[in-house]
Amino acid sequence: VLRHVSEQIEAGMKRKVECEVNAVVLGDLALKGLKQGVQILAQGFLAKRSLKSTQLVMHINDIKTM
Repeated sequence: VLRHVSEQIEAGMKRKVECEVNAVVLGDLALKGLKQGVQILAQGFLAKRSLKSTQLVMHINDIKTM
């Protein structure tokens, strides 16, 4: 699970954004063994959990620790 917290500007006003997104990491990236709470920059794509699901999952292609 990825947790995102940031401040964004929407219609000229600051907005605090917080969300959690389920994530999938495969292959060599899965072997990096990141610990909970480590800040990362993750790149990838969003897809449905399954064919009939409406839940999103982030499929991570690249991870960099910050």
